[in-house]
Amino acid sequence: MRVTFPRLPDHERTYALVERDDGAVYRLYGGRAGPRLPHDIMHFVVERELHIPDGIWGGIASGIVFDSMDHVSGRRPPHARERSRELLASFRQRGLRAEVLANFVECVAGLDHPSDIQILTLAATRLSVLPEADADVEPAEVAAAAQALQVEAARWARLRVGEELSYEWPRTALAARSRARARKPRIVRPYKNRKGRGPS
Repeated sequence: MRVTFPRLPDHERTYALVERDDGAVYRLYGGRAGPRLPHDIMHFVVERELHIPDGIWGGIASGIVFDSMDHVSGRRPPHARERSRELLASFRQRGLRAEVLANFVECVAGLDHPSDIQILTLAATRLSVLPEADADVEPAEVAAAAQALQVEAARWARLRVGEELSYEWPRTALAARSRARARKPRIVRPYKNRKGRGPS
């Protein structure tokens, strides 16, 4: 999936052109244009760098059509509307996780050379709304994502009106990584008898 973000005149409503792998092309509307990195690019970079396959951009790649999206061209797959509704029904928690993680990495990107302790301290407060499993972060991965965000923010700030940034969503790579994580062997610890109680 290819996503293109044009640099529009300041204060105009922004959009991204989304060319999905199934051939359908959509326009995804965002906030107001300006020199600050658009929120949707921030999401894209963080979800890509943290290998989040089921966030906002993974959802769009798999068939979700949000209310802020208009169909531009290309034939939509059969039952596309029904598939989008089904995916949206289970998307809420994953979307919240992606939003919280993106905002967290944006905060880390605002720090100069953040240490592991700084990242973990920030995570303890910023990610406290998530379930414990979703709030578990690797400081090195977060630091790398924050650095990638800084790079894209600098690229965006240098754009002139009429220029654009384009990105490829690595759907296949993320799906493979997600499957690999799912296949990772679990550590099974032997049962320990506590306070004299054993298995019945």
